Amino acid sequence: MAKIHEIEGWIDRVKEDVIDPERSIIDPHHHLWKGPINPTGIKESYRYMLEDLWRDTSSGHNIEKTVFIDCGQEYYSSGTEKFKPVGETEFVVGIAKEAERDKSKAQIAGIIGHANMMLGASVKEVLELHIEKGEGLFRGIRHAGGWDEDERVKNAHSHPTPHIYLEEDFQLGLQELSSMNLVFDTWHYHNQITDLTKLAKNLPNLIIVHDHFGGPLGIGPYKGKREEIFKQWKEDIYELSQCKNVYAKLGGLAMPVNGWAWHKNEYPASSDDIITEQSRYYLHTIDCFGSQRCMFESNFPVDKQSVSYHVIWNAYKKLVQDFDEQDKHNLFYGTAEKVYKLTS
Repeated sequence: MAKIHEIEGWIDRVKEDVIDPERSIIDPHHHLWKGPINPTGIKESYRYMLEDLWRDTSSGHNIEKTVFIDCGQEYYSSGTEKFKPVGETEFVVGIAKEAERDKSKAQIAGIIGHANMMLGASVKEVLELHIEKGEGLFRGIRHAGGWDEDERVKNAHSHPTPHIYLEEDFQLGLQELSSMNLVFDTWHYHNQITDLTKLAKNLPNLIIVHDHFGGPLGIGPYKGKREEIFKQWKEDIYELSQCKNVYAKLGGLAMPVNGWAWHKNEYPASSDDIITEQSRYYLHTIDCFGSQRCMFESNFPVDKQSVSYHVIWNAYKKLVQDFDEQDKHNLFYGTAEKVYKLTS
């Protein structure tokens, strides 16, 4: 039986007037999926192509540019194993070119692909091929580290080891990434933030983007432990923020793995729901990192399981309505532009 969020039209049951519609926004975190297409009456949960992205980015907010983040799509089906992820970069370049035919809509201005950092120093030639096939759009990689011993918590699609950030080969691979002035996007769970802090200290010249608040879990063995987890999470985020080479993405908390279970409700989350339940994560991270090292993200279509695109950006605007203009610019545009080098 389909989850309620997969029923056609469910995501549109909450509609809001768009706040501050003229504000320029870079959405630095979205994915693209070719399929499969699910049966009639069920949302095409794993299909998210340019027309779907544009439907969301054109829903009221002024989304000017976006950054694609790796999600294991369209890898090469043949050839040397380590080069296969470059197929995803080539796939996204094709969609970015398609988007250029209508400059009035959001443009895909950067690509974060995947390369296996466990290759160590030999990952360099994979990165070089990403750059070649990226045609000026390739900005770095994400090698997700999300791992948990409980089978109810899904491990990352890149098949990490329990402490992958501390593996010698992994750090050797990241040294190559750093030497090429490329970005390392992360994805892990809350109990792995301290490993990332150690990595960031070991590689102070590597630009690291901390995705989704470090994935505070709320399912499986972590269900019902939100306050306990939040207390430790606050300390770990503060320690991570002391590494000046680390930037924070603010978003990705509406996934089912986080445990709010909005995807099971009759209605998706409203912006007030987001503020009420999650504002402390946002405000603590901004307080620790500063707006100049934070950027709002959509994490679409993954977060679309719980909240619609125009609603999540409304939540962000409500969250910082009393911030000064420079801080707002940093959070919605400037930090992403700087980190991912998106100037025209």
